[in-house]
Amino acid sequence: MSNTALAAVRAPVERGFAHVKTWRVLGKVRTDPKWATALVRALLVLTNREVSR
Repeated sequence: MSNTALAAVRAPVERGFAHVKTWRVLGKVRTDPKWATALVRALLVLTNREVSR
């Protein structure tokens, strides 16, 4: 039972990381962490908007 519960929590997180890795622009970010955080937030908003269509 505990493995099932752990898998249920891990799966969405692992999918999220896999999705973020597809954003090639993040591989080129060599700047201020605040700017990178803003970029990730903007990408998440755009992704969530597209998914919800």
